[in-house]
Formats: sequence, structure tokens, C-alpha cells
Amino acid sequence: MPLYEHIISIETMEQITHTSFGPLINGDLADKREFMKHYTGFFKEMGYDTVSMECCIGPIMPGSGALGGHQPGVIKTREDFQRYPWDDIPSLFFKQYSDLFQLLEEEMPEGMKAIGGPGNGVFECVQELVGYTELCYLSVDDPHLYDDIFHAVGHVMYKIWERFLQEFGDTYTVCRFGDDLGYKSQTLISTDSIKKNVVPEYKKIIELVHHYKKPFLLHSCGHIFDVMEDLIHVAGIDAKHSNEDQIAPFSEWIHRYGDQIGNFGGVDMDVLCRCSQEEIKDYVNDVMAYSINHKGFALGSGNSIPGYVPVEGYLTMVETARRFRGE
Repeated sequence: MPLYEHIISIETMEQITHTSFGPLINGDLADKREFMKHYTGFFKEMGYDTVSMECCIGPIMPGSGALGGHQPGVIKTREDFQRYPWDDIPSLFFKQYSDLFQLLEEEMPEGMKAIGGPGNGVFECVQELVGYTELCYLSVDDPHLYDDIFHAVGHVMYKIWERFLQEFGDTYTVCRFGDDLGYKSQTLISTDSIKKNVVPEYKKIIELVHHYKKPFLLHSCGHIFDVMEDLIHVAGIDAKHSNEDQIAPFSEWIHRYGDQIGNFGGVDMDVLCRCSQEEIKDYVNDVMAYSINHKGFALGSGNSIPGYVPVEGYLTMVETARRFRGE
């Protein structure tokens, strides 16, 4: 039974290892190499089979920030769309991140591979350029432009993934991106729009990933049950991550999809933050008991381990899983 985390904060790693290495990521190549040694070494010491690492597309897109930075979107009109430097984005991505991908390959612990790749999904990248509220208006005011933006973003992402797999694919055993399509009660845009504008762009990228003989993991928060069948049978995802008990217990994801795709996570972040160590142990053991006999399962948090998750809660989850594995 593998362990999996989408993201573990550097702050958490530093607390556990009693080593400050985060600032090295902003140094020269030697500093970045030292950072990567600490980063990959943490996953090995904690009992993971894979090192989770992605480099996000959104921040390097010119004028982005409408999602992550709550700035006005740079694409409001057809003229904005036509002037936007779409063709520059792949080269900007690799100029920013190639060194990190190369260092990850060189510093990968023996017997391990990475999970991740170019981060951010189609919906998130569109929001970075347009903004969520403005995107909703645009779907009514100019539906053709709305469709074209999704297609343009998907095309750019495909180009990035194509080069990434050629140059760095051997470092990775599972490819993934995160694209939060929902919130607690439903999807963030209509299910029809997801099926028309998002799923086909996923499908192209996932087919490319499959061409390289690798499975694809989708990280998506929210209540997305209404589009899951399309994500599985049309887009072709091999596994899904992110769950929250307020939306549905992990057992429901296992019941619905456990014999179709892999389900990663299982341990609600609220449990890690607020429950006692004994309660966390009981919760984790319960998740493992009903999950391990299905098609694919990897245990971890239902989302990620940001700095506000108590180290004791995270360690209790990991240690309980490793005892279950007989370590």
C-alpha cells in the first residue's frame, strides 16, 4: 500500500527533519541541488515510493494572477485574446523550470520515481487569465470566445506536456495535474461546459501521457460526481485524488469508483488538524480496511499537508500506515 501526498509544505519538512533548506530553492544551481537532495530525501525517509513534484503553468503565463493573485484578468475581449502571446508560454515554462526537473532526475533516490509534472489544469489556467466571475459572465456574453479560451489553453498545455514527456518523462512514474472543478455542493461551472470545454482538452493530454506508458492522476477538489463518468470514460483518468468528508466520505468514492480507477488520499485534513493521535489512528485504520482490496489505493491526506497541519497529526497518519505495512 503506497503513501501519497499531493503537496507537503517545506515548513513541515523542515520541522520534521530539523533542517532549514527552503531558502536554497532561490539560490544558484548548487543551492537548488542541495534543496533537491533534502526534498527528495524527505520522501524516502518517510516511506514514500514516489517524490511528488510539479511546476505550475499558471504563474508563468504572461499577465496571469486572476485566480492565484485576485488580479483583473488580462483577457476580456476577442482583441485581448488575439493579442495574447500564446506561443511564448511553452518556452517561458521550460526557461523557468527545466533546471528543477533536471535536478530532480539527478537527485532522485535509488529505487524511486516522481509523481507530478506540469502543474495546473485547463480550468485553473483559464481562470488565471480571465478570472472566475468574469469567466461566468463571458460564457453568456460571448460564448464563442469562452470556448476559444479553453481550447487555446488546452493547446498550450499539450505543447508543454509534449516537451516535458520527451525531456523528463523517464523521471516520472505517474503524471498528474491539479484542476479544482468543484466546491462543496456542485461544480464551479456547468457540467455541460466541463464536458464540452474541459474534458476534451484533458483527453488530448492524457492520451499523450498514455502514449508514454504512464498512468494519469487527476487532483480535483469539490463535488464533481456529475462529471466523474466523463473524466473516467472520456478523458481517461486512471486515478483521482482529493476528498473532503463534508462533501462525501472517502468510502463513497471507493464504493462508486474503486473498481474503475485508483483512489488516492482518504484522510480528511480536518481530522489531521483537530483530532487526537488515537482518533487519527482509528480513522486511518478504518480507511485502509475498506480501501485496500480495490483496484488502486494510496493513503494520504484528502488534500495536502500545508504548514498549518500539526506535524503530530501528519506523522501519526504516516506511522499508522507504515505499521499496517509491517514496517
